[in-house]
Amino acid sequence: MKYKAVIFDLDGVICHTDRYHYQAWKQIADELGVYFDEKINNRLRGISRMESLEIILENYHGDMNQEEKTSLAEKKNEIYKELLKHMSPEDLSKEVKETLDALRLKGLKLAIGSSSKNAGFILERLGLSGYFDAISDGNNITKSKPDPEVFIKAAGFLSEDPENCLVIEDAKAGLEAAKAGNMDCGAIGAGISCNIATYVLNTFSDLLDIVEP
Repeated sequence: MKYKAVIFDLDGVICHTDRYHYQAWKQIADELGVYFDEKINNRLRGISRMESLEIILENYHGDMNQEEKTSLAEKKNEIYKELLKHMSPEDLSKEVKETLDALRLKGLKLAIGSSSKNAGFILERLGLSGYFDAISDGNNITKSKPDPEVFIKAAGFLSEDPENCLVIEDAKAGLEAAKAGNMDCGAIGAGISCNIATYVLNTFSDLLDIVEP
């Protein structure tokens, strides 16, 4: 086996909650009278909530202190969590679940490496609560991607050296974080166009050919 563990970003890899993020940020932007569209939303991939807010505020013509920013970010998250309640195990594709099960049968350790503070809640909605061997997310890191902290901690939780871990990502910031953490990485979805990954996954199940050529 080429790797001992696989660390997955959550949103855009295991599941897709982009539309919920967009709807929540759009509500905040509308309240501020700030223009917000899908193109701007794409800039928010893989980065923290506060960093996302700063991007949205680029079009805000007013003054806002840190306390007000924190309050806005928390409000966005509450809107987002309400929207996430619509998720269910039906939002987990059959291909993803079957691939994860196949990886586990091969003896690989599986972890989540996500900047989101809602990873546990999302996994619960998908029916994957307790499924992964480790979860490294926005609740245990101080630096967001492209800093490698989230993946380094995931490897530590798994008791594996970084070079034995493969990261699967759909965002440039995440792929850069994997590289910075001395980990090979596979790009899927929007991450493919970055041209910086070790491997390209045209479909999630391509992962099986990578871990055991």
